[in-house]
Amino acid sequence: MTFHLPSFLLGYTAGAGTVLLSRHLRPLLLELATAAYRFGDMVLARTAIKQEDLEDLLAEAKARARRAANGHSNGQSPT
Repeated sequence: MTFHLPSFLLGYTAGAGTVLLSRHLRPLLLELATAAYRFGDMVLARTAIKQEDLEDLLAEAKARARRAANGHSNGQSPT
């Protein structure tokens, strides 16, 4: 097997470039991961708020339906 200088230089350059690139790429990847976690937290928080709103709406609808079933109309108590 013979030594091929252009292949050696290409491999050496690729290895050195990977090391240098990884030093600059890590902060970028860290920022992307941080943004992804912030977005995920925001989505979870908004989902929880909307779920509470939906539960309140359904509870109110259920209460109105039960009042109507008991003979009351429009949520008004009989007089």
